Amino acid sequence: MTVSIPFDNTYVSLPDGFYTRHTADAASHPELLAFNTQLAQDLGITGYDDTEALAQIFSGNLVPEGAAPLAQAYAGHQFGSFNPRLGDGRALLLGEVVAQGQRFDIQLKGSGRTPYSRGGDGRAWLGPVLREFIVSEAMHALGIPTTRALAAVATGDTVYRERALPGAILTRVATSHLRVGTFEYFAARRDYDNLRRLYDYAVQRHYPDAKDPTEFLTHVIDRQIDLVSRWMGIGFIHGVMNTDNCHVGGITIDYGPCAFMDGYSAQQVFSSIDQYGRYAFGAQGNIIMWNMAQLATSLVPLMPDQDDAIDTFTTLIHAMPDAFNAAWLRVFAAKIGISNPTETDRAMIDDLLSLMEHDRADFTNTFFALRLGSARDQFINRDAYDAWHIRWRDRIKDLSDANAVMAQANPWIIPRNHQIEAMITDAVAGNMGKFVHLAHGLAAPFTENPAFADLANPPTADQIVHATFCGT
Repeated sequence: MTVSIPFDNTYVSLPDGFYTRHTADAASHPELLAFNTQLAQDLGITGYDDTEALAQIFSGNLVPEGAAPLAQAYAGHQFGSFNPRLGDGRALLLGEVVAQGQRFDIQLKGSGRTPYSRGGDGRAWLGPVLREFIVSEAMHALGIPTTRALAAVATGDTVYRERALPGAILTRVATSHLRVGTFEYFAARRDYDNLRRLYDYAVQRHYPDAKDPTEFLTHVIDRQIDLVSRWMGIGFIHGVMNTDNCHVGGITIDYGPCAFMDGYSAQQVFSSIDQYGRYAFGAQGNIIMWNMAQLATSLVPLMPDQDDAIDTFTTLIHAMPDAFNAAWLRVFAAKIGISNPTETDRAMIDDLLSLMEHDRADFTNTFFALRLGSARDQFINRDAYDAWHIRWRDRIKDLSDANAVMAQANPWIIPRNHQIEAMITDAVAGNMGKFVHLAHGLAAPFTENPAFADLANPPTADQIVHATFCGT
């Protein structure tokens, strides 16, 4: 075998309570569907021209030298209800590599049952694998902290959901897989020795300058505020912001029923399981505060004076709304060309969003067109938009400076739901052409390119995707 992965594993050195050693279920006929060559190079992986070996490794059939496959344990609040034992029900951490001064996990998703599968089959079908590959790489190109996609492999096996579907496995790369739910797992068990070990490990891996749990929590809060405000700036809806999907390093993780908005609505929900809008677009700022409160609760036992810690942590959580609103203002002000916003700019942004919501103006296209001078075309009530535009031009001192700010804040294309669904339909039928087209186009989302002009088109009435699914 020519493929070499420079594993340097640390998580496996933690006590057994953190994970279960496990190997993947065999894939009957693995076939490499997609491989991220540039990411492989960045990770120091060599010999990746051997596609047969890649298919064997990233299907889980072959454990490469230096790997230490394991399923991680964690808990989580799912739609507000606590589950004390979740864990990797369909994923395996192959191991870690160190590249460019950063440690990365390499994980298989959809590789079969584990001790944490809770009755599931541990498999993934092709659709969610290709969705996560496309969306996570698009998020990276958009400048959003995220997990990455290294490989997609068809297993040759059938997965049964509502119907028989082709099985597949995604290889995910992340700065770690430490979640708020990982801390909840040990705190709920009152296993404070392992909670301390987890904290020490997370500090070393993500926040080496944190001197105590208070500083650690402060860092995590700052990262989450930055992340979620940036999600909102590109119209992204995560869909399942459970604490087990909330990464303490501040990256986007677990692309299940995620989606990007077309027509703007603060109440937009796509996830088929979010029946009450808990994780709607406009609710994401509040939810990240709720998630951080759960992390704070889990950290309290690590503090020498727990009563004092509760007061300190409560102060940090209560400061989040103002901090999030300030981050949101910076993000959305940049979208209208303002680099140093004041509170008076918030009303102008809110008014534009209200006009967009009333007319269901396309989120991405409206902001991109603002720089081009053609945003008016996105509206039904153009007189109302014209009045807003006059206010905006009065606020903008230098249009060329504003355009430069908007050029970095407003993408031309995003992974649109209807295009992803069409790509999946074709892939299930054996045609990967739309996948390749999406992957190439979304690699440069801020640059207009006639070769990918179709990717900028919002859906027609019969193409609108009303619900997205986890695919588990």
